[in-house]
Amino acid sequence: MRVSVIGGSSVPPETAAVAEELGERLANRGHTVVCGGLGGVMEAVCRGAREAGGETIGILPTDRRSDANPHVTVPIATGLGHARNALVVLNGDAAIAVDGSHGTLSEIGMALAHGRAVAGIDTHDVAGVESVDSPREAADYVERTVEVN
Repeated sequence: MRVSVIGGSSVPPETAAVAEELGERLANRGHTVVCGGLGGVMEAVCRGAREAGGETIGILPTDRRSDANPHVTVPIATGLGHARNALVVLNGDAAIAVDGSHGTLSEIGMALAHGRAVAGIDTHDVAGVESVDSPREAADYVERTVEVN
């Protein structure tokens, strides 16, 4: 399946390590990572997925594919700014939020509005988001939930 990974564009090393492990786990399970294609959580999750041989899709806010982080295998330029957040979550079968601020909150809301399962690691406390403690738990949750639906 495709899993949208959403999170902060500027994160401390500890958060980046969590996102990188998440990307590796998703890729090892055969999933494609979808994200916003830039830095922070997005770059870390893509790095982890690529190092594990996985595919990554970066849906960029800009009109230049070259703005994607170096670990994105399929960059999609939109020129939409934050409006591209809807495209990030709509192109995943489920979403996992790691950390994040306002943009992440908008993506969580959009994912929930469209019936996507959402797991959260150290992110916003929002009804409908399954709070988990690790990348393994996040991957387990979205797999279990999407299989049921």
